[in-house]
Amino acid sequence: MLDDLTIYVTLFVNAFIAATLFPALSELTFAALLSGNIGHPLILLIAVSTGNILGSVVNWVLGRFIISQNKLKQKYSIKPAYIRAKKFFSRFGLYSLLFAWLPIIGDPITFIAGIFRVRFMPFIILVSIGKITRYAIILFVFQTAIDT
Repeated sequence: MLDDLTIYVTLFVNAFIAATLFPALSELTFAALLSGNIGHPLILLIAVSTGNILGSVVNWVLGRFIISQNKLKQKYSIKPAYIRAKKFFSRFGLYSLLFAWLPIIGDPITFIAGIFRVRFMPFIILVSIGKITRYAIILFVFQTAIDT
């Protein structure tokens, strides 16, 4: 059986990857660990949230420092998810980052925020609120189900 540190690091890495542009299912991994009573729930919450938030920071950095809007248009074919994310971001502005946890458009929103040069502190605060809330709800649901 895996030791606790390995479990937390694995969950962190899974959540980090899930927040970047690669598909991974951090919610299912988190839920599976909770349902199997594997690890301490609060430490699992911290690991999954931190990994997912840091993955979003990578997206922001890529958008802000590596790819300018002109290069994006010239070099890369813009996928429909990015077009939807850009429209969503343009419509709701900075507060659209509260929805960075959403499937399909969430990760592109963090990338678009980098392209639009959103300042780091508002970015990290809003993304953290949304992502921690999502995982906290999952934890709450599992804790409620276990207690009943």
